[in-house]
Amino acid sequence: MIVCAIDDLIFSIKVSTAARHLGVDLFFERKASEIVARVRDKEPSLVIFDLNSRTLAPLEAIAALKADPALRGIRTLGFVSHVDSETIAAARSAGVDQVIARSAFSERLAEILTNASAPASESQG
Repeated sequence: MIVCAIDDLIFSIKVSTAARHLGVDLFFERKASEIVARVRDKEPSLVIFDLNSRTLAPLEAIAALKADPALRGIRTLGFVSHVDSETIAAARSAGVDQVIARSAFSERLAEILTNASAPASESQG
């Protein structure tokens, strides 16, 4: 299970389509106030954030996840415009595990989804 905090329609469709094709379970949370609760409820292997979202408060959600002892071990990945160095730095300060450019996210989407849905022993090897 992967939780997505993505409100961009184009990226939502890309992720949904790829996940459906790969047989990966996804859940999209579109309310900023519900992201942490949804992660707690779903216990995902990965949470994907659109760091450029203006409505989902991704930096605050990442900081809240990483501050919670029960949730801090859940992997987080954020994608962002490669020229937005301020958001990249802020996401790293908030504790995101990985930041990648929007273009790289699109290119590596199948790999990201597959690795996140693989059992821990397979994805670490």
